[in-house]
Amino acid sequence: MRGDPGALKAVRTMVLPLVVGVDGSEPSLHAVDWAVAEAVRHGLPLRIVHASLWERYEDAALADTPGAVSDVVTEHDLAESVVAGAAHRARKRAPTLEISTGVVPEDPVSALLREARLAGAVVTGVRGRGPIRELLLGSVSLSLAARAPCPVVVVRGRAENREAANGRIVVGVGGATAPAALRYGFREGEVRGCEVEAVRAWRRPAHRTAPHSLLTGEPAHAEEDRALALLDEALDGVAKEYPGVLVHRALVEGSARHALMARSSAADLLVIGARQRGGHFGPQLGLVGHAVLHHSECPVAVVPQQE
Repeated sequence: MRGDPGALKAVRTMVLPLVVGVDGSEPSLHAVDWAVAEAVRHGLPLRIVHASLWERYEDAALADTPGAVSDVVTEHDLAESVVAGAAHRARKRAPTLEISTGVVPEDPVSALLREARLAGAVVTGVRGRGPIRELLLGSVSLSLAARAPCPVVVVRGRAENREAANGRIVVGVGGATAPAALRYGFREGEVRGCEVEAVRAWRRPAHRTAPHSLLTGEPAHAEEDRALALLDEALDGVAKEYPGVLVHRALVEGSARHALMARSSAADLLVIGARQRGGHFGPQLGLVGHAVLHHSECPVAVVPQQE
């Protein structure tokens, strides 16, 4: 495909599905519900994927168990059941939605990263089944958010946050202008018919004092003014693309992660950017990304941003 311009053009113009990873746990079913609503809003097909290393372990178990009978319920049967149950749940919520499924004998991160290459976004739950699997699948969500080439949505929070009852999208505007994350947030605001709150945090330099600022002729609120100018600059172009979206600007003195987590309780979606630097494998999650993925009270969308 790399050397075929026609194939590349076809990929760019095709309708990419929304991919949701499932494992049968309650959080993964919340992810299915969220993905169904999102696919319906945007008119996208939905792809439901379950991935695990069941094939490797089953082959080893059968090799160690001579005369094993074929009617024993296998891990593959359970995997098929998980996907079928998720698809049934999705069809009950949206009978006309185009749905495809996949059961992949591979570790979840590798499988979902491969699906992400031809996906509009990948959706996951916040954790899996049981105390050990909670840690494992939590790390899967984190790995996807840090490495996927498309937006990754980690569905978390209370029912009212997951079900878009607040009418608000919160977008973090960081040091770089991150137009991809802003555009994602505004597009969600337009489709959902809700407001967008653009949040930028700022800090006073610790080594500066008010007398020093006055002596040098710098206004006392120079850092705040600079943050507001950067916020206005970041929003200018995107706001013109989506004139029907109501925008609120929020300047917060202090920690960006604390500001975003505080606003997540009254939001339907929190959107942040992830820098994708040349020479690095996938987007890079910083302190803000890690904090909101672990502690946000609403679903979090991580949008890769080319520098």
